[in-house]
Amino acid sequence: MQRRGWVASIIAATAGPAPAIFFENTSVKSSVKKNTPATASHAHAHDGFSYSRDHFEELVDIALHHAKKLGATNAGAEASEGCGLSVSVRKGELENVERNRDKSLGVTVYVDHRRGNASTSDFSKAAIERTVQAAYDIARFTAEDPTAGLPDEADIETNHRDLDLFHPWAINSEEAAKLALQCEAAALKTSRRITNSDGAAVSAQQSHFFSAHTHGFRGGYASSRHSISVAPIAKLPGRNAEMQRDAWYTSMRSADEMASPEVVGRYAAERALSRLGARKIATTECPVLFESPVAAGLLGGFVQAVSGGALYRKSSFLLDSLGKKVFPKHIDIEEDPHLLRGKGSSPFDDEGVRSVRRKVVKGGRVEGYFLSSYSARKLGMKTTGNSGGSHNLTLTSRLTQSTDDLDAMLQKLGTGLFVIELMGQGVNYVTGDYSRGASGFWVENGQIAYPVHEITIAGNLKDMLMGIEAVGADTYNMGAKTTGSILVNRMKLAGS
Repeated sequence: MQRRGWVASIIAATAGPAPAIFFENTSVKSSVKKNTPATASHAHAHDGFSYSRDHFEELVDIALHHAKKLGATNAGAEASEGCGLSVSVRKGELENVERNRDKSLGVTVYVDHRRGNASTSDFSKAAIERTVQAAYDIARFTAEDPTAGLPDEADIETNHRDLDLFHPWAINSEEAAKLALQCEAAALKTSRRITNSDGAAVSAQQSHFFSAHTHGFRGGYASSRHSISVAPIAKLPGRNAEMQRDAWYTSMRSADEMASPEVVGRYAAERALSRLGARKIATTECPVLFESPVAAGLLGGFVQAVSGGALYRKSSFLLDSLGKKVFPKHIDIEEDPHLLRGKGSSPFDDEGVRSVRRKVVKGGRVEGYFLSSYSARKLGMKTTGNSGGSHNLTLTSRLTQSTDDLDAMLQKLGTGLFVIELMGQGVNYVTGDYSRGASGFWVENGQIAYPVHEITIAGNLKDMLMGIEAVGADTYNMGAKTTGSILVNRMKLAGS
């Protein structure tokens, strides 16, 4: 029973020290070269960039100077550059090698409370001045908006701390292909039932920017993000036998913190094997346990509902929720933009407003929204430093014990559905209605009974958030959101 092996590997992963792959901040090192960290101020051409920070400052200053010359009330500009390598393989053969390099200079001009925006990829002085002119012309003919404008000077970040976000990966296409092939080979070697693959990929990406505006903000930094991924296909014997696919990846700021390609491949294969023999189940109502990578989506749903745009447009199911209980009293959510190497880390937001560590939810009550300067003014509130979105979020329960691994969470589930994959975009953020395709495992008396697929789970996000009974200690970082598996007390399942 291969699926039991996969479940055992997850249980082992969540029971002990940081495992090989279930956590992205794994202690297992890949066979990649270590790199000397380069801070934001040292982003030069030898780091793979074509433009230096000093050059970006010059370009931005040209734009701001020209905006003032044209008569703009205020202006902001940002110069940025990104570059990287992506390599994919399939069935032991090289499929694609892509190198990307892009650059941009964006300008925002305010004429009183009218706003115009334009951008260019041409860094010549003449092109920059034409771009500023275009933004200025748009602003002159745009309707006045009393809330439009740069952030208040008191909110600007002046202490630009280095959060260790830039770790360029000195890897060439041959080395990347070798890692991808190792990852896929490890998946195919796991079992004879892994008969095919949607391929494996290695990506190494880095970027840097400099931004400034006329309210005194000047700042920028370099960052990197690298990944290894694979998607194996498992098949039962027989001509018309069932096939199941799953995938896994590791992604970090620094390549030497990623899991090894062999571990990624093996774990992806175990996940695919565990899904063989999947059944449909009858329509019912039961508790649902969301695997931690999937559970991060519930946290994302909450963030969307309490973000400024949705709130001032009155298109959220959590209107006027500040200070109100939205989760059970054992739930807390913290935002920490200053985690070293964090995927959602930044010393300031997209407007140059300082980012702050804070409790977004405390004891189940909403302590803060996610606001930019514009949405804050629309709501008659103050910016929270979230122009561009949320930073590193962690959802925790005061009831969680260190022993609450996946095995313990299945025991708490008792009889119900353990979800490992969601499909579709069936979430209405105006009403909170939630309906998505799902697959996973049917659990009886705390033990996995068999895999299930082709089902739909439905409910309302408001009820689902309030219905969180437990959060596992099997924490997983999905992008900039971290949570353990989440047990929701009741949902509708539409099956056969």
